[in-house]
Amino acid sequence: MNEVATVGPSDPYAKKFQYFGKGAALMAPQGVIYNERYLAIGDESLIGPNVCLTAGISGEQTMLSSPVVSIGRKCIIGRGSHIIGHWSIVLGDEIQTGPYVYITDENHSYEDPDQPIGWQTPTEAAVRIGSGSWLGANVVILPGTELGRNTVVAAGAVVRGMFPDHVVLGGVPAKVLRHYSRENGWQSGPPSD
Repeated sequence: MNEVATVGPSDPYAKKFQYFGKGAALMAPQGVIYNERYLAIGDESLIGPNVCLTAGISGEQTMLSSPVVSIGRKCIIGRGSHIIGHWSIVLGDEIQTGPYVYITDENHSYEDPDQPIGWQTPTEAAVRIGSGSWLGANVVILPGTELGRNTVVAAGAVVRGMFPDHVVLGGVPAKVLRHYSRENGWQSGPPSD
């Protein structure tokens, strides 16, 4: 692995990725990265040090979708973050994350009370994060999450579900704390339908 050098699009290692954009960079030292052929990093995106990017559970695994993890243009992924894909994780353009953000599209299941959790078939659900969003430090994005454009997620939030554009989320589980209305500007609480 590339432990002492930043990886750019012209480096031999970058050729392993499904897409490694112009001006993109993997900062040193890299975290665990495997199944690169299912990972796409957009133009001018910066992946911070010790970030883990994975597709599946091993580098030899054949995936059912491609790319499994897609990071848009001009994104910044904070140090120590993990983006762990098994089905589909799509980050839009110009997304920024704080350090130690965890994003996954797969979770352990626990339906059978007599079988150890680790041996049960996991569940998968696609994740989408809208362009222009900010995820604070230590945010956890769970399977099935869809965030609208320009969404703010407060540090430490655990997010699951579908949320509209222009909201501020926080808490465990995350809920809408503020929303933007063209008529009234920023308002407390979720938008009324």
